[in-house]
Amino acid sequence: MQQLSKNMRFRDLVILGLLFIGPAAPIGLFGVLDAISDGAIVLVYIVATLVMAFTALSYARMANALPHAGAVYAYCSIGIHPHAGFLVGWLLLLDYMFIPAVAYLFSGISLNALIPEVPIWIWTCLAVMLTTTLNLIGVKKSAKITLIILIFEIIVLFTVLSVGVWVIATSGISQNWLQPFIGGDLFSWGNLFNAVSIAVLSYLGFDAIATFSEENHGHHQLVSKAIIICLILAGCLFVVQIYIGALLNPYSPEYLRSHPELQGKAYYNIVNQEINLWLGWSLSFMKAIGAAFAAMVGQAAASRLLFSMGRDKRLPSFLAKVGKSTGVPTIAVLFAALFNLCLVVIAANNAKGLPTLVSFVDIGALTAFIMLHLSVIGYFKLKKGSKGWLSWILDIVMPIIGIVVLLPVLFHIDNGAKIVGVIWFVVGIIILSLNKGQAQLIWLERSK
Repeated sequence: MQQLSKNMRFRDLVILGLLFIGPAAPIGLFGVLDAISDGAIVLVYIVATLVMAFTALSYARMANALPHAGAVYAYCSIGIHPHAGFLVGWLLLLDYMFIPAVAYLFSGISLNALIPEVPIWIWTCLAVMLTTTLNLIGVKKSAKITLIILIFEIIVLFTVLSVGVWVIATSGISQNWLQPFIGGDLFSWGNLFNAVSIAVLSYLGFDAIATFSEENHGHHQLVSKAIIICLILAGCLFVVQIYIGALLNPYSPEYLRSHPELQGKAYYNIVNQEINLWLGWSLSFMKAIGAAFAAMVGQAAASRLLFSMGRDKRLPSFLAKVGKSTGVPTIAVLFAALFNLCLVVIAANNAKGLPTLVSFVDIGALTAFIMLHLSVIGYFKLKKGSKGWLSWILDIVMPIIGIVVLLPVLFHIDNGAKIVGVIWFVVGIIILSLNKGQAQLIWLERSK
């Protein structure tokens, strides 16, 4: 059976997780969420972090019990049924195969805004080629580059926030100190949770750490610790940057609601106008470069899922081919790269390309998260027969809460994306019906 090289340390896992999430992920959503929550945007991200904590806990528990490159695909195959595992893995491909394309496209759009002479599609193609090359030489060998990119992102963000604090201390604030926590006169809990359903999308990516479980060189619990640490670090970074931005925000929620064209660039305008124009440029450049490397991690995660499903003969077995010198699933990486390249070239020439890709990602990710929680119940409570009051909390109550808080988020997704999700699911059922027997025997054998 093909095996991946075990050469990743705890630090590597955390770096990849933070790169995929993006230290400044909420910046693009700032104006949208401020308008929806009537200014209670810090509370939005506090609640969103707590919501995602349930999913992180389920990922951590399953990663400890089943260190497998297929992540949720493997968890559902063993915890529920091999057929359910395949269908979840198939839906998860909507996340792992599309999210790098989203990041590549965002990188191309951002770089084109800085250097308009170079078309978006050329920037995206350059980003795909560079990051695919790094993935082919191996995550471990490219670790120094990814660490440098992450440090660069954090330095730029820290500089922006530090100067923001200095501006607040010397010039005062545009908002009430408590408004980012309590909102304005039009605040409502319904609007808050509507905003939370969008804010949780900032955290997409921490789950990809689980796909590197088979490459973990240390103790098997390091993967679960990396997942939790990434969520905590991201949550803290998100809340701090959003709070400073909210205190300096010259736009009222009412103004943002009446000027939707400002919502996507509200945070950049705050930095440019209230802090420093050069720092605003640096922040834009950092987001552009960071998006390309987030796509690199997403591409690597997608290749591990393709590798796992190919190794189990749920997808063509050539996807499981591993490079002898690199220990990397070479064919799977190239397939994911080609798929991403086709998507971004099409989307770059379509006015609604970016939002359309994002909606597809949400369907795959949120469905996988819900099935992850069901896998915890199926594996620990039903198959392992865990007992005691603590097992009822960890194996029943916590996963159910995780499902309940995710369902409203899933329902808020664009209807067009839901239709695509249903079509994708139906195609998965057809593939499953043509390829049952041998793969099911593999999983039944592993689950013993």
